[in-house]
Amino acid sequence: MWTRTHQKLYEGIRKEDIWRLWTDVNNWPQWHGDLDYCKMEGPFEVGNYFMLKPKGVPAVKIELVEIVPGHQFTDCTKFFGAKMYDTHSLEETPNGLLLTNTMVVIGPLKWLWIKLVAQNVADTVPDEMEALVKLARAQRG
Repeated sequence: MWTRTHQKLYEGIRKEDIWRLWTDVNNWPQWHGDLDYCKMEGPFEVGNYFMLKPKGVPAVKIELVEIVPGHQFTDCTKFFGAKMYDTHSLEETPNGLLLTNTMVVIGPLKWLWIKLVAQNVADTVPDEMEALVKLARAQRG
């Protein structure tokens, strides 16, 4: 199993604002700078899926596999011989809102998908987290 976690504490941001942006999958390209598009039909619920199209590569189907409303969600991308889970969570603390992103890749061909996809995705998480918070602040006014 391969795991990468990034977390950061943000002051002056509300968890409701982050949750709203996370669950608005079709608008992820607003804060997810390396996407051509992200499309989901229907509600943000376990079992539903969305198509995510990174710039320069084919679109992938990603399934929502766990949701704790207002706190965290996990999605899963299935590759040949591996699965990549991406968990996004938020926690209110006395010092601000703690955002955490944890990626896990499992399966016999995980080494291939880490090299082709997962490491690059993990490397972009800090910038995307900053862009997400910036957008949440801008929309809040």
